[in-house]
Amino acid sequence: MPGPSGTGAVTRSTLRQQIADALRDEVLAGRLQPGQEFTVKEIAEQYGVSATPVREALVDLSAQGLLDADHHRGFRVHEYSVDDFRGMIEARSLVTDGMFLVLVDDRRGGPDPHDPRIAAALAGVRRRGEEAQRAAAAGDLTILIGYDLRYWRELAVLFGNPYLSDFLHRLRVQSWVCTVQHLRRLSDLRGALWSGHTELVDALARRDAAGARSLVEAYNTHSLALIERLARR
Repeated sequence: MPGPSGTGAVTRSTLRQQIADALRDEVLAGRLQPGQEFTVKEIAEQYGVSATPVREALVDLSAQGLLDADHHRGFRVHEYSVDDFRGMIEARSLVTDGMFLVLVDDRRGGPDPHDPRIAAALAGVRRRGEEAQRAAAAGDLTILIGYDLRYWRELAVLFGNPYLSDFLHRLRVQSWVCTVQHLRRLSDLRGALWSGHTELVDALARRDAAGARSLVEAYNTHSLALIERLARR
């Protein structure tokens, strides 16, 4: 029979992550609005679980910057400003610039696109990019976010390192949380969302650092201009 650190701990840890993922998806979908408040008890009742994994999940999301903790009133969805988004864009650019260095600096041991394993991984990332582009063209924000997060995480693993990958993923989740509150105001998102995912993969496969950097800069400029315009409304 397992002790306190056995199966029970694993189950609780898994439940904690499942709740955190579910709540993050609720925020990304706009069903939990910026500033919306809730308690551990309310979330525990909603999911039919005990308070402990819920509290742990909420603390995790607070550490990721998605929630604010109020010791007297529970938790609330963090409200990001346009200035916050500008900071995220700048931070993302620094990370992607670091990723692209491996394309031009042989000493860093960047991935070789001719290696069958790397080629297969790139093909997988490209498929994620194709799905993201289809979702962007259709204006399906929820589908786009899911594929976009997977796309960038896999790219960062290939062209960066695990620490950069985790940091970029966190930044991209925060960026989407920030933008969703504005994008959900539009009744039709077709043609409004960036869809250069496959172009970026192809540039990286060619080891074209300048081309990749140019695509990311265009993406960041497009995203910031869109959010600034929507915020003024």
